[in-house]
Amino acid sequence: MSTAPNFFRCALTTLGLFGLSAVLIHAQAAEVSTNRTSDSPTASLQLISLNADNIAANDMDGLADVADMLDAADEADDSIDSVADASALTDDPSEFDTSIPPEVAQVSLNAISPETLKTFVAAVDLVRREYVDTVNDEELFNNAMSGMLTKLDSHAEFLDADAYENLRAFTEGDVGDVGIKVTYQPEAGYWVITEVKNDSPADRKGIDVGDYLHQVGDFKLSEEEGRNDIEQLLTGIAGTQVDIVTSTAGRRKHTTTLQRNNSHPQIVETKLVNGMAIIKLPAFQNNSREKLLDGLINLNAPVSGILLDMRDNPGGVLTSAVSVASLFMSDTDVVQVQARQNESRVLQTHGNAILKSLPIVVLQNRYSASAAEVLASSLQAQKRALIVGEVSYGKGSVQSVIPLNDEQAVKLTVAHYMTASGKKIDGIGVKPNVTLSGSESTWEQQALDLLQKRALDSGIRFVRKSVKEDKMIDSKAIK
Repeated sequence: MSTAPNFFRCALTTLGLFGLSAVLIHAQAAEVSTNRTSDSPTASLQLISLNADNIAANDMDGLADVADMLDAADEADDSIDSVADASALTDDPSEFDTSIPPEVAQVSLNAISPETLKTFVAAVDLVRREYVDTVNDEELFNNAMSGMLTKLDSHAEFLDADAYENLRAFTEGDVGDVGIKVTYQPEAGYWVITEVKNDSPADRKGIDVGDYLHQVGDFKLSEEEGRNDIEQLLTGIAGTQVDIVTSTAGRRKHTTTLQRNNSHPQIVETKLVNGMAIIKLPAFQNNSREKLLDGLINLNAPVSGILLDMRDNPGGVLTSAVSVASLFMSDTDVVQVQARQNESRVLQTHGNAILKSLPIVVLQNRYSASAAEVLASSLQAQKRALIVGEVSYGKGSVQSVIPLNDEQAVKLTVAHYMTASGKKIDGIGVKPNVTLSGSESTWEQQALDLLQKRALDSGIRFVRKSVKEDKMIDSKAIK
């Protein structure tokens, strides 16, 4: 999809490296996330059927602790880990096998042309002497590393201390932007920056109110885009970077690299409409499954169906998407992952599918990407959910964050993923079962109308079990 935003090409589908000869990453999920079983908001979950004839109440003791279910997933796929955008965020250099792949083992640094080295040194020296502003050597070499990686593909990048820390924070719920707002001005024929937040990444790089915004990443802006389109281009998983092309009226365009460090927590919103739960899932973090279940508990009412709204969801931690899929399906293949030197690995659902009895409609748009597409495609393939909206973005590569030291890391593309049946997602996306028309503001109601046709006659209520309570509360039928 050539017109899709570059930000989603950086959307982080997260998966640990498995069996790579160059880098071997061990499971780190427990170290990255804060798994406090006793503090878990869903540690005392119970499921009570309100339709005794159709949905039998089961003993939930084995499912009380959501963290245990996540641990179970790690046991089944011990070589696979999940961490923001990468999947193997670790600060211990001993975790990595730094042996050189056989195909490049015999390539010596001496093989680099002396002319190339000479040209590099000359370029650095020229910048030192002639660039309009003073630039120190550390910044120059950081930029050189960044350029080397971004030339590999649009997902790879060098992470400095701020970006690395923000990327770690993402696993717990942060999405970031660059701190600007824009408005299209027809008289000028350009998108114009109308707000720059103080001390934001844009502010620190000298972006000013009144500047024209011409391009975000590879996406050239025109009057055809809406403000939401521009917001989605500029927004992404905290710690990732994006290039913007700006100009001051009458002056030459210039490119600025900004990191999405203006972070803000993402909230899993849940509301009830006519007995149907609408769950807005903005991204996949380590705690997404817990937040989803906690939202259902807080409704304190019977639920007869679920509308899972994944519009604008850029993806995130891949195993989090698998854990969410495990709420709806049991013993099911979710996604295939293909690394450079390994056969495909298949990730499967785990544990008891707590929400298996509830009908689902998934709402997506062209900004739904990566892990969001993994979840949608698996639910669709199993005929477990009706997918509605428009074709999703189509991002099917896996990035891993590999620490270089305590403060810096490299984000590198290490694998590709496909649907569980082997269908390609990258560049194609997930096609909805029902394409919605009209303004996107009406899509939620259209999706609810479709869900209503599938809704249960009686719902299921989720309650929090008392810590002192040892016995299961009896299920009750309601009319």
